[in-house]
Amino acid sequence: MTLDLQATGLACERDWRLLFEHLDFQLRPGDMLQVSGPNGSGKTSLLRLLAGLMQPTAGQILLNGQPLGEQRHALASILLWIGHAAGIKDLLSAEENLAWLCALHRPATPEAIWQALAAVGLRGFEDVPCHTLSAGQQRRVALARLYLDSPPLWILDEPFTALDKQGVAQLEAHLAAHCEAGGTVVLTTHHSLACKPSGYRELNVGQWAA
Repeated sequence: MTLDLQATGLACERDWRLLFEHLDFQLRPGDMLQVSGPNGSGKTSLLRLLAGLMQPTAGQILLNGQPLGEQRHALASILLWIGHAAGIKDLLSAEENLAWLCALHRPATPEAIWQALAAVGLRGFEDVPCHTLSAGQQRRVALARLYLDSPPLWILDEPFTALDKQGVAQLEAHLAAHCEAGGTVVLTTHHSLACKPSGYRELNVGQWAA
């Protein structure tokens, strides 16, 4: 599916407070958009709008020229969303968590799941209950989804949380490679990226504060 995601005149209100307004941008294959801004400026809210998890207070988001809200099925087929929390179930193993998450849209074989876990440094932890893993290892379980047969649009909220230096460098390179191969990444992070694809740009939502 062709990817053209466009926001026009976007505004967002949370808890009776207008976070930002008059926000415009467009995303196409190969783009990486790093969303920045002060705490409470609406970074996560913007990601949730793009992922179809919230509705804008004003303006609209278009997916290939059509309103995003009318294309839930199409969006689900092209989107991989990883929120600020790891989003995994503590009582399930790493393999079981990935199998459950993938079953929603893109089922993965056990072999593919083991390879993805190995790619994020979790070889030997496939059948370990996630509640026994460290915060960094739990984050790696969530990020292993990026190494499976993943869709083109990745929306990631603070993906570098709890990762060590090696994990950060590996993830940076993987995100850049996804964009250079024609994928699209939108992410929030307080981390300064050392590895950026040619389609990288930054959007400071604080500049559109109401």
